[in-house]
Amino acid sequence: MNIHWIMRMARWARNPPSAKMVKIVVGVVALCVLLVVIERTLGWPDALTADRLPIRGR
Repeated sequence: MNIHWIMRMARWARNPPSAKMVKIVVGVVALCVLLVVIERTLGWPDALTADRLPIRGR
């Protein structure tokens, strides 16, 4: 851990983020986790899978 991260942690300790910002970050992380869980359990839809294009010139 370099000095940059230590200074950033000190700044966060002095001026913590607002409750609204914490809720937004937690909501975004929860949404990402939900999407990963849905993708793992149901699989990736074939309609969203890109088809390989043939290579020209061969």
